Amino acid sequence: MKALIRKLTPKPIIRLYHFCLAIFAALIYRFPSRKMIVVGVTGTSGKSTTVKMIGKILEENGSSVGWLSSLTLNVGKEEWANPYHMTMLGRFKLQKYLSSMVKNDVRYAIVEATSEGIKQFRHLGINFDILVFTNLSKEHIEAHGSFENYRNEKLKIFENLSHQKRKQLRWMDEAQEKTVIANIDDENADRFLKYNANKKIGFSAGNIKFATKDLEIVKIDSYETNENGSVFKLGSTDFELKLLGKFNIYNALAAITTTSALGVEYLTAKKALLKLDDVPGRMEKIETNKDFNVIIDLAHTPDSLEQAYKTIQKSYSLVPGLKNMVCVFGSAGGGRDKWKRPVMGKIATGYCDKIYLTNEDPYGENPKNILGDIENGIKKEGKKKNKDYFLIEDRRLAIASALKSANSGDLVMITGKGTEATMVIGDKRVPWNEKEVVKQEINKL
Repeated sequence: MKALIRKLTPKPIIRLYHFCLAIFAALIYRFPSRKMIVVGVTGTSGKSTTVKMIGKILEENGSSVGWLSSLTLNVGKEEWANPYHMTMLGRFKLQKYLSSMVKNDVRYAIVEATSEGIKQFRHLGINFDILVFTNLSKEHIEAHGSFENYRNEKLKIFENLSHQKRKQLRWMDEAQEKTVIANIDDENADRFLKYNANKKIGFSAGNIKFATKDLEIVKIDSYETNENGSVFKLGSTDFELKLLGKFNIYNALAAITTTSALGVEYLTAKKALLKLDDVPGRMEKIETNKDFNVIIDLAHTPDSLEQAYKTIQKSYSLVPGLKNMVCVFGSAGGGRDKWKRPVMGKIATGYCDKIYLTNEDPYGENPKNILGDIENGIKKEGKKKNKDYFLIEDRRLAIASALKSANSGDLVMITGKGTEATMVIGDKRVPWNEKEVVKQEINKL
């Protein structure tokens, strides 16, 4: 019914509805963001991990901090898994949790911002002080109409920041500078750095695509990734990460640059990041007590999926006895980014030795059609590589089948859900815990 109403209602009316809701929510909760320093993190991938890293570094510095991300929610006194199947919360929930942070004397709030959330004005009424751009690749194209529209939605909060005044809070000696921090190794960085701000900072791992005279650059001197994580050097400080992949170096760089802009020293950031053993649902290794490995990850776009596979391929190439990679994944339904399905199938064919296609969040779409679209990509590429693949709609059964097929030295890579607490099948949100399902099925072996 909701979908039908949205379809019949003129878009200007829908936009006005979202706009008014955002203003009303901020008024109800008395604009809590004005009483804290607020950091916004946006981009296609790496947002949740970057939010987590910023939060942990600020905590290590002795600061009171809260955050709202697709991974977890923290209002200053407790942290819990995000139960809403929504990265950027709705307007009233956002303002409610920000208000709770104020009541808990939080000084720094970190908010993960998405294109869909911005399109629905969920950012309205939030006074950001620092905005962080992680990276950009194709996602939500059908929802926005084009990649340019998708990018433009994200740019709106940067435009808003350029019109806002510096915030002077009672505990601060000086007003907080409005700051834009961007990954300048990304070819879209110039779009995010074009708006007015008191300070602009670019971070880089050495492949700079954009730089100007007024841009402060934070660049690592060297880095190395391995099966245990990575090490990199920033200035005179050597950092060590226990998180896999070069993309986590970028996430760490974003967090270090952000907290440094807030006055936190590199040594403090180093201590905090070294304590971060894993980020739940993000390249998370599951203990199996078996002679094969299992990793779960949220990767649900072609770019993030390929980055995950590349990381495994590179990081585990040094592990003696590692043999095949068994992959389990699917794609969201409901008309969401149908274009990416065959692309993901093609990517998997290039890295995986055995593939299990399964439900992710089919919504009201026929799961067979979704898996068929992915299969088309496998067939097109697989003719040359003769890959084994299986279509199993039931995700638990697909995971169980993949685990049963794993031999000594294999790695089972399960992507698409991470820590999401539900799976949307039809119009129902079914409780789902990927990690627990994996553990349960391993115990049955």
